[in-house]
Amino acid sequence: MSVIGQRSCAALFSVFQKGSDDMQNSENLKIENGTRAVLVALCTGDVQGAETSLAELESLLATAGGEAAATVIQNLDKPNPKTYIGSGKAEEIARLVENDGGIDLAVFDNELSPSQIANLEELIGVRVIDRTMLILDIFALHAVTGEGKLQVEIACLRYTAPRLTGKGKELSRLGGGIGTRGPGESKLESDRRHLKRRIAALEEEIAEMERTRRTKRAAREKKAIKSAAIVGYTNSGKSTLLNRLTDAGILAENKLFATLDPTTRLLTTENGTEVLLTDTVGFIDRLPHHLVKAFKSTLDELKYADIIIHLTDGSESADEIQRKAAVTDSLIDELCGGDKPLLRVYNKMDAADPQQLVPAGVIEISAKTGKGVPEFLQRLEETVRGGKRRADFLFPAAEAGKASALYASAEVESSGYNDDGSLSVVAYCEEKDLGRFAKYLHTGG
Repeated sequence: MSVIGQRSCAALFSVFQKGSDDMQNSENLKIENGTRAVLVALCTGDVQGAETSLAELESLLATAGGEAAATVIQNLDKPNPKTYIGSGKAEEIARLVENDGGIDLAVFDNELSPSQIANLEELIGVRVIDRTMLILDIFALHAVTGEGKLQVEIACLRYTAPRLTGKGKELSRLGGGIGTRGPGESKLESDRRHLKRRIAALEEEIAEMERTRRTKRAAREKKAIKSAAIVGYTNSGKSTLLNRLTDAGILAENKLFATLDPTTRLLTTENGTEVLLTDTVGFIDRLPHHLVKAFKSTLDELKYADIIIHLTDGSESADEIQRKAAVTDSLIDELCGGDKPLLRVYNKMDAADPQQLVPAGVIEISAKTGKGVPEFLQRLEETVRGGKRRADFLFPAAEAGKASALYASAEVESSGYNDDGSLSVVAYCEEKDLGRFAKYLHTGG
């Protein structure tokens, strides 16, 4: 059974860090529902950025089932190598914890070293985790499929492996060669060897799943159906959009990382255009590289997609929209080079400020209510067909022969003669064709 199926990532890390022989005892280290925590951030100059990040950390904690009892920001030029924050601020947090009486966790909005965690736990008197451990915990909580659980476990183990620590003479035998193996090896080295073996075994399982995915992808490519990956910051509404378009039945909650496992569904529009839509794992600022690496096979869906749909929560402030869009754009560039057709979509426009300006070219929708979805589908169709627009033409009987030039350059969907001898044609055309045959464009009526 997967380790993640039994406990949280934070618990796994704590077990190895403390050198416990009983893995099952880690159950009490989880972030249980209702756990009250103090959130801590370090500000090295950008006060607004620190406050924004701390607010996001609070949302992450809520997603994990915890509750923020207090938030603390430390202003320093650079992190303290021993305690990350200043020792005085750590003692201040310790007094806050003691006076409250119900806080049993401190969550830091940055990645901490093992020694910093140990020093902080000694000073503050409660368990300490960092932002990465919290995100890994959430991924462990929300992984549903076998592949998702394997990917999360790999990420947790990769995070844990370099953080194994030990004390005393026992560590003097960590060199390689004769006399350092077998029954005489240290507990620390034994743990490290176990982790390496486990990671290797998990990677082989993931590789086998990736081979299966490649086979399915090749079969789709033979059918010449275009694919589109829906990407965006976590909680931007990707699953809600896929459900709206395809009745995919994916869990869609107002939480960060509500869904992790990719879901692909075939969308057939009213005009008969087919496209495979894939809902991908949400992005977040400072997404742990352990997760990016572990979810490589899943994120490869972006690399192999023909079209990228960049979904953004349009109901947030302009600054937040810009910040989260920049994070997503950066990861898109990293994962697939940023050279694919890209549709920018603002979602949740039913809750957006009507006075807020929307950049030109951005599609405005509400996946929840359906507002703007027809316009989105039209743009998606045009993109699937290489930028060609769908248009209706009506050629009078005396000029029906001129339609042959349209047939030669456009992608004709349907055509037929009317009772009066005129010819109706529905075709996907490039802009030049729309210009050439503008006099025959038919708007109905």
